[in-house]
Amino acid sequence: MQRKYKLYQIDSFTQQKFTGNPAGVITNANGLTTDQMQKIAKELNNSETAFIFPANNSNYDVHVRFFTPTNEVPICGHATIAAHYARANEKHLRSSTVYHKTGAGILPVDIIKEKEDYKIVMTQGEIEFGDIIEGIIKNDLLTALNLHSDDLLEGCDIQIVSTGHSKVMIGVKNMITLNRIKPDYTALSKLSKAIHCNGYYVFTTSTDGSDTLIHGRMFAPAIGIKEDPVTGNANGPLGAYLVHHNLVQHNNSLFTFKAKQGEAMGRPGIIEVQVYIEDNNPIKVKIAGNAVEVFKTELLL
Repeated sequence: MQRKYKLYQIDSFTQQKFTGNPAGVITNANGLTTDQMQKIAKELNNSETAFIFPANNSNYDVHVRFFTPTNEVPICGHATIAAHYARANEKHLRSSTVYHKTGAGILPVDIIKEKEDYKIVMTQGEIEFGDIIEGIIKNDLLTALNLHSDDLLEGCDIQIVSTGHSKVMIGVKNMITLNRIKPDYTALSKLSKAIHCNGYYVFTTSTDGSDTLIHGRMFAPAIGIKEDPVTGNANGPLGAYLVHHNLVQHNNSLFTFKAKQGEAMGRPGIIEVQVYIEDNNPIKVKIAGNAVEVFKTELLL
């Protein structure tokens, strides 16, 4: 017997269709197998697709699983925004807090109703600072990104940082350097196996006087994502990184900034990042963004 699944395509971190980061969402995924979810994600070919399941107990409201075209991942920023945006519209939710179970734990998501639309605020997972990339591996990384050591932003160590799904933070001096990157995807994939991190976030700070602090590009070919348009699980860890390394000024309570990504792909989007701080250390990260529904259909399986 065929079952109907509600399938959405949502553009996250934007209010304009065909910009930002597209994600597939199935809001009634109960009954799908892991193999079926992986095939659906491959068919849609977005960087991630989210599958929403009902809760098994009272500790959380929904269970969300995330798949790239090739792998299941513990959590995803833009697909979290997309999943809860689709669910909020479908259920006509008021402003509220929803707890979702993910591969990074049970985490709150704030649904903020704005007139007839929604903004979604995602609390990310535990902040973890990993290895600083040095020596031969650093040289291999720069070669794979077609960068040189004098392209790097002064005072910024290349470091693995995670808020549930780790990324390598790589600061460069300016937008010209950022936009000319032409990665060797095979080399990046090989390097991912060596450092146990699949994503590379290259960023620079803005000098145009706007309210956007960061511009960035994110590459994760090892999990089927050559370049991701707008990445919550890159900009969130970046916020923690900036505070941890004393690269920004803050009030020792909260540091907020906007990041713009996707410009090199013609899919720009804006992420709002909130870093909560105690004793000059980052303790929690939230990301916020708008979204827009591109299409809704039914999948028959």
